[in-house]
Amino acid sequence: MSKVIVSWSGGKDSCLACYQAMRLGYTVSYLLNTISQEYKRVRFHGIKDTLVQAQSHALGIPLLQRETTAEGYEQEFKDTINHVIPEGIEGVVFGDIYMNMREWADNICGDLGVQAIEPLCGRNSEEILLDFIDLGFEAIVIATQANILGEEWIGRKLDKGFLEDIRRYKPIDVCGENGEYHTLVTDGPLFRQRIKICESEKLLRDGYWFLDIRKYQLFQKVASPASV
Repeated sequence: MSKVIVSWSGGKDSCLACYQAMRLGYTVSYLLNTISQEYKRVRFHGIKDTLVQAQSHALGIPLLQRETTAEGYEQEFKDTINHVIPEGIEGVVFGDIYMNMREWADNICGDLGVQAIEPLCGRNSEEILLDFIDLGFEAIVIATQANILGEEWIGRKLDKGFLEDIRRYKPIDVCGENGEYHTLVTDGPLFRQRIKICESEKLLRDGYWFLDIRKYQLFQKVASPASV
């Protein structure tokens, strides 16, 4: 089985891509997560670095977490992958959905001589979100573009009620693939432990609503995570 890294944001698309890659027979050696050097938060999603560390622990998959700068992001991303290629890493898994969004991933991996693996690419957005829900993953909305989705969307659980509501917001992509919203996965078939949000606050900053998670806990699950 090929050893791979998963480009991991903490959200639903990277999580589902990880799941699907494992179903295809890949061995996930690491989750790769980038955070801003300035704020110690995940780029684009805004969650604290410690929450992704908690996800890694809950999943039982080692984490490569790299502080990056806006100017040097691409090279810093490549350097992190290059560092572990000698361990036998042969590919990187991405959660891109649309074909026009995978060019960056293809270029990065092409420069490093590894494979770009895109399990979700080309699939219908609504089908992907429904698949995520039906598989038993749990996630909440942790960021939105404020001019598109208001404060009431922050903290919402991704379920079929969410899918029904988001369908009405045309022309929003139901998976938020254009950055309309971002999510945090808290449980699912890959998880050995679930994450419970204990204390949080909704914040409006720079045109985005964020869920600032202050306290959380990990709980052991009664059943073992499902095999994939």
